[in-house]
Amino acid sequence: MKYANKKDMVNLIDKSAEELHLKINMHYHLMVAMLEQRPDNGNMKELFLPSFYHKESRLKEAIEETIDVLEQTRRAFKSKKLEILRKKLTQLLIKSG
Repeated sequence: MKYANKKDMVNLIDKSAEELHLKINMHYHLMVAMLEQRPDNGNMKELFLPSFYHKESRLKEAIEETIDVLEQTRRAFKSKKLEILRKKLTQLLIKSG
């Protein structure tokens, strides 16, 4: 069995501590929101799943940008396939809320 060197171990501990800190911070904000009786659906997903929320947000931004480009170039490229793709992406965004 190969042992990790001290630098790798310190990096692993740092990452673990950072993840614990994020979870404690999330728990703190959730408890404050519950005590103030004001948790809303908009921030609950971010409180429970912060990394998922940010990935989802970036994906939505990328899809919106793709739709914009397809919309801007639809007259230059008269492609039925691109039109269908644009419509599918638009429906996907609408359904995902």
